[in-house]
Amino acid sequence: MAREPVVPPRPPCALYLITPPSIADLPAFAKTLADALDAGPVAALQIRLKDVSDDTILAAIAALKPVAQARGVAVILNDRPDLAARSGCDGVHVGQSDASYAEARRAMGPNAMIGVTCHDSRELAMDAAEAGADYVAFGAFFPTSTKETTHRPEVETLTIWQETVETPCVAIGGITAQNAGDLARAGADFVAVSAAVWGHPDGAAAAVREFDQVLATAF
Repeated sequence: MAREPVVPPRPPCALYLITPPSIADLPAFAKTLADALDAGPVAALQIRLKDVSDDTILAAIAALKPVAQARGVAVILNDRPDLAARSGCDGVHVGQSDASYAEARRAMGPNAMIGVTCHDSRELAMDAAEAGADYVAFGAFFPTSTKETTHRPEVETLTIWQETVETPCVAIGGITAQNAGDLARAGADFVAVSAAVWGHPDGAAAAVREFDQVLATAF
């Protein structure tokens, strides 16, 4: 009698940090980031600064990239494949109105990590996965003050994706330690968090510890 194939367990959902949209004091934030990354496992740091100059973005990368990479955390730049390639980031995240996946891949080369925002659309996500994206991002799952959102996917989107496609998926939008476990159980490979970490009343390190506990026990 043939044995059933052994399916390895899915790795625990991991934390994907996103910087605040503006950073007033880079040295102070770099110290906060180091404390946060030392508090628990973090898979990636996305540098996402809005309405700032290229020089400001490059300065942020120069200050934060060594902190993250020294701790084995991938550094992803939002929106700008050109600056990501120029500054030695590990990857880039592009939205539907930013550079295309193909343009990002050409700029970043074959080994970079490229993620694609897919809102609430499995069709967009499938297109990105078939093109070669390293991950797709669904959201916003919950109301968020970090950015204006118009798409609100169902949590079941994560489950369907997890059951049918191998490309990892990131859940984003209004995620807190109180709702992250539900998204992890539904099928998120990563939860992307910004305000719930940097705005935590007990500090970013306490927030990372809280998320770590929630995600480690989500299954």
